[in-house]
Amino acid sequence: MPGPAATTLPSNCALILIDLQKAIDHPSWGDRNKPDAEHNAAALLAAKHTNNAFIGTDLESRLRAAGMNTMVIAGVVTNNSVEATVRMAGNLGFQTYLVEDASFTFARRGWNGVIRSADEVHAMSLANLDGEYCRVVKTVNTIASSEV
Repeated sequence: MPGPAATTLPSNCALILIDLQKAIDHPSWGDRNKPDAEHNAAALLAAKHTNNAFIGTDLESRLRAAGMNTMVIAGVVTNNSVEATVRMAGNLGFQTYLVEDASFTFARRGWNGVIRSADEVHAMSLANLDGEYCRVVKTVNTIASSEV
């Protein structure tokens, strides 16, 4: 099955990296997925030069003042802060892309007591977001489109 095609991004696009710090990498979080996410996020950052967050910041007003209506988002924890930021960006009317292989999460116990793997939790978050709040993309396709 062929992978997704390159994503065409406009030049007025902001890169938002979420919670990429050592504290999130603490073993107490449990097993995680996407071991190359930090590497992929660094590659994205090297191709575009913005990182920030919405809550408690003037990110929205800065983006609008700069004429940016597109956001590329990657980070940690997919089912928490990443998902919240993507939903907010989509609700605010930004064209939003979530880079799935530059984001990761951790295994979680469901409300019914069943432990879900990090891959399962990540995949469900992507399913919750794709097509409604954002378009889910891969690093290689995002970088390829930014070099056009």
